[in-house]
Amino acid sequence: MSLALIIPDRKLDDLRLRLANLLPDTHIEIWPQIAEPDMVDFAVVWKQPHGSLACMKNLKAIQCFGAGVDAILSDPVLPALPIARIVDPTLTDTMVRYLDGVVNYYRLRLDQFSAQQLQRVWKAKSPRKFSTISVLGLGELGAAVAQHFVQLGYSVHGWSRGRKALDNIVCHFGDDGLAAAVATADIVICLLPLTPATENRINTAFFQQLKEGAVFINVARGAIVDDDALLEALDSGQLQAACLDVFRQEPLPKHHPFWQHAGIMITPHVSAVTNVNTAVAQIAENYRRSMRGEMMLNLVDIKRGY
Repeated sequence: MSLALIIPDRKLDDLRLRLANLLPDTHIEIWPQIAEPDMVDFAVVWKQPHGSLACMKNLKAIQCFGAGVDAILSDPVLPALPIARIVDPTLTDTMVRYLDGVVNYYRLRLDQFSAQQLQRVWKAKSPRKFSTISVLGLGELGAAVAQHFVQLGYSVHGWSRGRKALDNIVCHFGDDGLAAAVATADIVICLLPLTPATENRINTAFFQQLKEGAVFINVARGAIVDDDALLEALDSGQLQAACLDVFRQEPLPKHHPFWQHAGIMITPHVSAVTNVNTAVAQIAENYRRSMRGEMMLNLVDIKRGY
């Protein structure tokens, strides 16, 4: 029996050592140096190369090293096995703090003042009068973000695929509810999971539903947004600005037009980073559960994609 770490482009010696301390009787290997693939019964993955799991004939379960599983599910030869994800109690606080900072960045016009600094322009302006925020995706993170901004005095609308009820939040659902969810928003925050239903969901038709001059923030997945539609919305003035923390390809290619666009602020996928201590504890627990034939923690609904 062995546990395989399939996490490309990352140094994994520390992760292997931490897991070995919790699972002292378990052989832990790092892909692609897997000596005996048929001996692997548990795989910890993040953006695994397609097909890398198919050769492990006795694999019993798959553990995602983060919260989002879209990259795992995109593998066309993914084995039909239970998949668990990491649920980090500190992740919510990290995301809320990030978004609070971004909203204040735009509210205080720091984007404008940064541009003025480059032009050596001295021109004072009052803060923007933001009053309404729309949160797309009302899962654990989205609900916490929405409640945070309610507590700050914003009027908050939320949208989800299915009907939800959250205190002090105007909840919308389904395709018919999306337009109403964003129609009056000064700021739209995307926290949707990436699924076949949400890929390219933020497109030209979506941006046309926003009121002119809105700010768009994406901390979900890059493929949810049509890049060309976003650029067009910024260039036309339909969007005032966009903060992007996630992209279709990461790192963002150096030639991508987002880098040089005056209306876009880029951060390198830092809005919510998984805590290694939390991840290691959950991986070890799920490994033990899997070996005992028990249900793992934080199982993914594969049909829904999250």
